[in-house]
Amino acid sequence: MGRFIILTLFLLAKFSAFQAHAGNEVRAPILKPSSPFSLALETLQKQIGYTFQSIGLLRRAMTHSSFSEENNKALSILGASIIETSVSLQYLKKDMEASAKDLNHRISEISQVESSCSVDAMRLGLQKVIRVSPKTNASTPAVVCGAFRAIFGAIAMDTGKSDDAGKVFWSVHGSEVGGAAAL
Repeated sequence: MGRFIILTLFLLAKFSAFQAHAGNEVRAPILKPSSPFSLALETLQKQIGYTFQSIGLLRRAMTHSSFSEENNKALSILGASIIETSVSLQYLKKDMEASAKDLNHRISEISQVESSCSVDAMRLGLQKVIRVSPKTNASTPAVVCGAFRAIFGAIAMDTGKSDDAGKVFWSVHGSEVGGAAAL
C-alpha cells in the first residue's frame, strides 16, 4: 500500500512538472460565464453571511419540486427542524421555567408559513432566486418559506453541524425570538 502511495505521488509530481514545461506561452485561466442564477446565489451567500463549501447544496435549496426532481424538499424539512431547535434553545436559555405551551407558541410564531418564515424569505428576495416551473408562483408563502428553511438544511449539510445553521438563522432572522432583522 505504501509503494502505491509513493508511486502515485511521484507520477503526480512528474505530470505537474511536465505540464509546467510543456509550452512557453502563458495561459490565462479559463473563466466560466456566470449565469443570473449563479450571480443570485453569490449575492444570497453575502446576504446570509455564509459561503458554501459545496455550492450545489445552495443550488438544491433554491430549487422547487416543480422545477426538478432534485429539489429542496428534504433540505426544507431539515431546516425546519433546525429552526425549531434553535428557537427552543434560545427561548429556554432566557426562561428555563417556560411552559411547554409557551415554548410551542414561540416555535409556531417563527415557523408560520404565512408570517415570519415568508417575511424572512421575501426580505432576502428568495422569490427572485428560487427556480420554479413556469406554472408555479415563486412568491407564494409556501414556496419562499420552503426555500428559506432549505437554506439552513443546506448549511447544516455543508458544515455537518446543525448549530452552524442555527447561528446563521439567528443572524438572518434577528436575535430575538419573534423578531426579524433588517438586511
